[in-house]
Amino acid sequence: MKRGSTLFLKIAVIIIGIPVLALCIFFVPAIANFASELYPDIGYIKYLVIIDLYAAAIPFYFALYQAFILLNYIDKNKAFSELSVRALKNIKYCAITISIVYVVGVPLLYLIAEKDDAPGMIVIGLVIIFASMVIAVFAAVLQKLLKEAIDIKSENDLII
Repeated sequence: MKRGSTLFLKIAVIIIGIPVLALCIFFVPAIANFASELYPDIGYIKYLVIIDLYAAAIPFYFALYQAFILLNYIDKNKAFSELSVRALKNIKYCAITISIVYVVGVPLLYLIAEKDDAPGMIVIGLVIIFASMVIAVFAAVLQKLLKEAIDIKSENDLII
C-alpha cells in the first residue's frame, strides 16, 4: 500500500485532537471556576471537576495515539498483525475508561446542572458515555474480526 494512503485519516486524527486540547486548556478551568462559584461551601468541587475532565482527556489522547499507530501499521502493510490487534485492544480499553470516568463524573454534572438549571449538561455527559461505549464495542468487533483474519491467514500459510 502506498505510504500516504492514510494521510487523510492521520490529518483527521490530528484535527480531532486540537479542539480537545483547546478545551482542556481554556474551557476546563472555566468550568471548574464556575462550579466553585455555584457551590462556594464545597471548596474542593473545583478540583474534582478538573481531575474528572483531565482524567477523561488522558485516555482520549492515548486512543488517538493508538489510532495514529494503527494507521502507520496500515501504511507499512502490517494491518493484519498482532500489533494492529493490540492497538485496537488499547483503543477499546481507552473508550471504556472514558465511559467510566464520565459515569463517575455524572454526579458533578448533576450538581452543576441542578444549580444552574441546565439539564442539557447531563445530556451531554450521557452522550459522551454512550459514544465512548459505541467506540469500545466497535473496536472490540474490529479486534475480533482482525484476530480471526490473522488466524485464518496463519492457517493458510501453514497449508501452502
